This record gives sequence, structure tokens and C-alpha cells, in this order.
Amino acid sequence: MLLSINIDHIATLRNARGEQEPEPIVAAQICERAGADGIVVHLREDRRHIRDADVYLLRDILKTKLDLEMSANEEIIKIALDVKPDLVTLVPEKRLELTTEGGLDVFAQKDNLKKVIDRFHEKNISVSLFVDPIEKQIIAAKEICADIIEIHTGEFANAKNNNEQIFHLKNISEMAKFASSINLHVNAGHGLNYKNVTSIAQISEIQESSIGHAIISRAVWVGLEKAVKEMLELVKS
Repeated sequence: MLLSINIDHIATLRNARGEQEPEPIVAAQICERAGADGIVVHLREDRRHIRDADVYLLRDILKTKLDLEMSANEEIIKIALDVKPDLVTLVPEKRLELTTEGGLDVFAQKDNLKKVIDRFHEKNISVSLFVDPIEKQIIAAKEICADIIEIHTGEFANAKNNNEQIFHLKNISEMAKFASSINLHVNAGHGLNYKNVTSIAQISEIQESSIGHAIISRAVWVGLEKAVKEMLELVKS
């Protein structure tokens, strides 16, 4: 399984004091040097962490892959079309949420999302949809020509007990198999950490995971390069 690293919280720390450090660009370079397969950033409408300039700089300096998470907001769409990341991941976005709280309701938004996906495909930009592990959402993603789904692993990661975790893991596994059977590329992310990621890594249909908070938190204690290498060992073993 491949590993892409979300560096949003490096920007959160920078913005907390209105300073220039730590620089997300430097963090991205360290992650690449440590072996990361890609870099993820979420350009939010309120710019609470990643800024427009960060995205343009990342596009210029990255040697791996730039995955731009974003809502289907017209202003952000125009920026993404200009930047031309390797991948855009469309996610739901609420102004007051601390982090993305769930998957897109693709089924209810098919017409609008199809138009957005078509615009990105015209620029040869691949599109991933962040969805809950629900069959009708995965079918809807296929129907509107998404290239990838990223399965929301939050319920699994936040399970209150072992039985609950097993239930959610089984569902993720079944939905990953289903998505793969209809020729969707399958990624996974949200809430994954050093304790639970190996269970997701064992699902062969999941080809890539996106992890941010756990790695940046670990980096406080051991440094970013070591934190990345430790996660890579778990993901790829």
C-alpha cells in the first residue's frame, strides 16, 4: 500500500503565530526524502491552514504526487484547474468542523459533482471522491466517472470497542472489494494512526492511505523524517 502524507497541520502551526515557520514546503520535502509516495493538502474555503501560495509552491517543488483536497467550491475549483495537481480529492466541508466529519453524499449530488469531475478531466486531472463505505455512494461515484474513491475510515478509527472496530473493518473491506470489482481505484483515510493502520494495510484492494495528524503528532517527539519512516514500515510491511 502506498502512503501519502497530509501536511495541513504544519501550516496550522505556522498560522498560529502569523509567522513564516514551520514551512509546509520544507515539511513536504522531508516527507519525500523519507520515502512518502505523495503529499496531501486541503485548501479550505477559510484558508485555516494551507494557503493558495503553498499549493502553487508545492506544485513546483514536489517530485512525487500532489493530492489537493477540496470542496466543490467554484473559487477553489478555479485554483485547482490553474495549479493542475496530480489528483484532486473532493470532500465535504463545513466551516465550523475541526476536521472532515464524513464522506460526500455523492448519490444526492451526482449532477453537480459530474460537472465538476468533467472539468477536471478536461485538464487531465484525476479525481477522487471521499466517501463513506456505503455501496450506493460507491455506485454513484462510478456512475459520474470518478477515477478513485477514498474510503472514510473515521468510524473504524474511532470505534469504542473491539467488536465495533471489527464490524467497521469488515464493512470497509467489503466495500473496498466491491469498488475494485467495478474498476474503481481504492484509497483510504481519516483517523489512521500507528496502532490501527496495519488492519487497513492488509486489505489488498486498498492501494493507498492518506495520513496526516498521527504522523505530524509523532514528529513532535521523534522528528518528521523518522515519523514518516515508522509509518511507511507499518504500511508497506
